[in-house]
Amino acid sequence: MAKQPESFLPLSQATFYILLSLRAVRHGYGIMQDIEEISKGEVTMGPGTLYGALGKLEKQKVIEKAIVQQDNRRKYYQLTELGRAILQHEFIRLKSLVENSSELIKEVQQ
Repeated sequence: MAKQPESFLPLSQATFYILLSLRAVRHGYGIMQDIEEISKGEVTMGPGTLYGALGKLEKQKVIEKAIVQQDNRRKYYQLTELGRAILQHEFIRLKSLVENSSELIKEVQQ
């Protein structure tokens, strides 16, 4: 039985950024660079964390290795359909969380 995207939620910050980075096919170092860029420097990921997470996500069939003709030395990764669905569900969950609490948080700030 295939896992439902919702069963992966909530994602860790690292996993969310890895999946978001894989909106395009990338190799490990490219993923690390993209995460730093899209998080505006808030998240930097070391190789141990990244490759551990990539291995787990690949086992779960959330990502898969991509074949890139011009570079046989590096491993490239891409989202699977399950990975795309998980990323979309997490985005909706986070957006709802912020929208539902935005007015209430103002009370806390006063």
